[in-house]
Amino acid sequence: MTADYVSGFAGLIGRPNAGKSTLLNRLVGRKIAIMSDKPQTTRNKILGVLTTDSYQIVFLDTPGIHKPQHQLGEYMVAVARNTLAEVDVILYVVDAAVSPGAGEEYIIAQLKEVATPKILILNKIDLVDAATLAQREEFFRARLDFKAVQAVSALAGTNVADLPELISPFLPPGPQYYPPEMVTDQPEKFVMAELIREQVLRVTREEVPHAVAVVVEEIAGRPNDYLYVDAVIYVERDSQKGIIIGQGGQRLKEIGTGARREMEALLGSKIFLNLRVRVKKNWRQQELALRQLGYDRRLIQ
Repeated sequence: MTADYVSGFAGLIGRPNAGKSTLLNRLVGRKIAIMSDKPQTTRNKILGVLTTDSYQIVFLDTPGIHKPQHQLGEYMVAVARNTLAEVDVILYVVDAAVSPGAGEEYIIAQLKEVATPKILILNKIDLVDAATLAQREEFFRARLDFKAVQAVSALAGTNVADLPELISPFLPPGPQYYPPEMVTDQPEKFVMAELIREQVLRVTREEVPHAVAVVVEEIAGRPNDYLYVDAVIYVERDSQKGIIIGQGGQRLKEIGTGARREMEALLGSKIFLNLRVRVKKNWRQQELALRQLGYDRRLIQ
């Protein structure tokens, strides 16, 4: 490690569905945050680490900032706002394919209150023409002072490789926070639960959007190098339970198969996944239920 080595924290901030999780996965080179075309997919800060010979960037992918509709939403927004105070540089990710509206103005107002350096990332450039992209940049530059602007397609990987070089000048000198081989600090159970939740969102589409939480209750070794994973999918109503299970259990089987494949690809070992569905009525509105399912506002640092 050289004497001019730098390391620090970069927070990804933006509206729900701006593509922050997809961008984070691209930046660190592997899947650590779940991706979905539904907004408000990310509920916790997901820590990703990118280490090179000259810098280490610790990325915090936050829930999209939005007007909360329930206690879960309040938790998500609290996580996102808290990130603004603890990072060295803010990556403001916007969906360039969508005209800026009240949601972006709300975030801009939040960002004006902090002096942290900001980089604007115009995402989804594969969906817009050059003239529209120029209009988007003009809109945001007129409202905030950005140290840099980068147009990317996180999904395709376009221009993503250049981002770390834009970020590193804003990091303080210092040693690595994490070992160079580490890409996330999330516990194995958390990552597995997120992979299952991703499959629920994919399979059920609009039918059971965000009334879903997943808890991995057990991970244990089994003969023949199999890993046994026991998990529970929680929903708020009996009707949602029926939707997830599907006719003859077909949907639950599809969810389990997709999640198992993602786990095996991530961990490099065979997985036996046991999935169950339980009803916890109105859990998104109950503080105790939120804590039990891993969304505890008291733990937000």
